[in-house]
Amino acid sequence: MKDLMGMMKQVKDMQERMQRLQDELASMEVTGAAGGGLVSVTLNGKGDFQRVKIDPSLMKPEEAEIVEDLIIAAAADAKAKVEATLQEKMSEMTGGLPLPPGLKLF
Repeated sequence: MKDLMGMMKQVKDMQERMQRLQDELASMEVTGAAGGGLVSVTLNGKGDFQRVKIDPSLMKPEEAEIVEDLIIAAAADAKAKVEATLQEKMSEMTGGLPLPPGLKLF
């Protein structure tokens, strides 16, 4: 019975930490870049687009396809950074709990 009470306390603590993490993610911004910084995409911690910046030198009609590809690459870079940050924060938070390897809580 004592182990059950300890486990329930761990679950409650984990819920509180998850809520704090959710709040932190909502305010976090991560920027990914492509083309040597000519295109950048900013996402929030949940992976939603916030901003896209394109260097004026790319604003030529004949280079539209290049710009489109760079936006996709910058978005992928930003998304990878968001996921890496999330994994890092989750491992900090769940460090003491015996979770199966590869379990994704988000």
